[in-house]
Amino acid sequence: MRRITKYTQGLAFVLLWVTALITIGFLLLIVFFILKEGLPSVNWEFLTAYPRRMGREGGIFPTIIASLYLTLASLVIATPIGIGAAIYLTEYTREGAGTKIIRFATEILAGVPSIIFGLFGFAFLVTFLKLGFSILSGAITLALMLLPTIIRTAEEAIKSVPNSYREGSLALGATKWVTIAKVVIPAALPGIVTGIILGVGRAIGETAAVWLTVGGALRLPISIMDSARPMTLHLYTLAAEGLSLPRAYATASILIICIWIINTVANLLMARFSLKLRAQFFHGEFEAAFCDKAISGG
Repeated sequence: MRRITKYTQGLAFVLLWVTALITIGFLLLIVFFILKEGLPSVNWEFLTAYPRRMGREGGIFPTIIASLYLTLASLVIATPIGIGAAIYLTEYTREGAGTKIIRFATEILAGVPSIIFGLFGFAFLVTFLKLGFSILSGAITLALMLLPTIIRTAEEAIKSVPNSYREGSLALGATKWVTIAKVVIPAALPGIVTGIILGVGRAIGETAAVWLTVGGALRLPISIMDSARPMTLHLYTLAAEGLSLPRAYATASILIICIWIINTVANLLMARFSLKLRAQFFHGEFEAAFCDKAISGG
């Protein structure tokens, strides 16, 4: 019996490794193929020039700025709402019918296809509210798409904070909100930022919802009310309409590099913050600092 159990565990371990290697292999294959086809067309002019002849010539500078504007605007809208909802669900409510309904609605929202979000954004934001094809319309639409991811990851991160942290803070005389703001959120911040990073990846890589809300103007956006063409939409237009396949691959390469840079920087910052936070807890500095803040009412 013990030999069978050991054999089963070994087989499961091998299968898990095989599936992980297959996943990594497909990822590397896709990235290698895109970079191999796209990087030869990437140069300084391609990154800094404006597109000409509908993208057949010139660069993609306005599309890079449009993607950054759109991603940042959607995160500014979705992040406080998502984290606030997660705090409410974990710290201010008990498990009941209302909480289950909210979580069920969040899961349903996560499963809605992006084209449906795009149609909603076009009908309600662009047409009914008369926001027009603009970065604001696209940002609100993308924020609705990002909310489920941010809420669920933030909720799980907050749940993972040990109750002893809360009990120690409350025992020192701190209020519930001070405990959440000064103890729970800093401890859960790495998990929360992970959800935000996932949101960034989805926001910067979305096409259908962007196409129906942001428009496709090939100009540099100045304000959030301007129409623009993010990199994903520019990539789709170049490939689908047969304008320039090499430039489509080059745009895809820049998109992959941008996502990699964002994820790397965010992970490095969170790793540094986590080490600092653990050191503070280990040396007792966190408790002392919190006592001072709690006594002073900060």
